[in-house]
Amino acid sequence: MRRVILDSNFLFIPFQFQIDILKELENLLGKSELVVLSTTLDELRNLAREESEKTRRQASLALKLAEKCAIVSVGKDPAETYDDVILRKAKEWICPVATNDRNLRKRLRREAIPTIYVRQRKKLELEGYV
Repeated sequence: MRRVILDSNFLFIPFQFQIDILKELENLLGKSELVVLSTTLDELRNLAREESEKTRRQASLALKLAEKCAIVSVGKDPAETYDDVILRKAKEWICPVATNDRNLRKRLRREAIPTIYVRQRKKLELEGYV
């Protein structure tokens, strides 16, 4: 079964754009293993504590949504960013990444890793070959 790594900002989509990402990912890719890295959970927990009320609420909801995915424990070097970890695992597993982060998408594109993102605030689109 194909793995898809979900970035933290991708888990915010249902609350920002009213898109059912789980259903839309299945429509786009078929049956896949949706993966949230442990470092992404750490990032969401930090957002749930430190940011604005709206961000805290959305991060808390994103954490609940992440529970519906496979959680994979990964290590993070102190010099690495959360995006570095996602890029490293995507290269290792040769799998697409679902993210709306423009900078991360550029980095993934340079490495020929497919990305899934929101297009026109209403649908998911796949960029690259899966």
